[in-house]
Amino acid sequence: MTTHHVRRSAALAAAAFALPIALGVAAPAFADSQQADPFGPACASVPKEGSGSLAGMAKDPVATAASNNPALSTLVAAVKQAGLIDTLNNAKGITVFAPTNDAFAKIPKADLDKILADKAELTKILTYHVVGEKITPKQLAAGTFTTLEGGSLTTAGSGESFTVNNKAKIVCGEVQTANATVNIVDTVLTPR
Repeated sequence: MTTHHVRRSAALAAAAFALPIALGVAAPAFADSQQADPFGPACASVPKEGSGSLAGMAKDPVATAASNNPALSTLVAAVKQAGLIDTLNNAKGITVFAPTNDAFAKIPKADLDKILADKAELTKILTYHVVGEKITPKQLAAGTFTTLEGGSLTTAGSGESFTVNNKAKIVCGEVQTANATVNIVDTVLTPR
């Protein structure tokens, strides 16, 4: 047997030995990283195709993905007003609690206009909706999380029924974007 054959045989044997070990280690890690499916009654109203669909949103960073969802246009306008598009699009592994247009409509127009005109206050409110880590549905059951604003928010619930700060309902949760998990909520959250 030549030196070349011995080296090749040794390399093949090493690869054959390493492959099952690598697969054994990789399989549990892969299982843990799998995403849960989106849940909640408002998920049915998400477009079925195109960039605003669940599959389309998964391809874009969070602010871009939100801009493609018609139910989040007020949020996107507020994020632009606060100058947070790049911040959100460049963040990694965050969770965003995204208020719907209807959530913003619950705020009296004069109050909303005042908030939109005050960039510091708007930024404070918007960053209160963002947590700097991925939150899983299991963690939503009874969690307390620090927001980018610096405050904390709490989540509670089970199955497909979760609330944030005991008042906002997650109406479409576990929506994936390229860099974030989005939980669409029916109420604008206010820092405590």
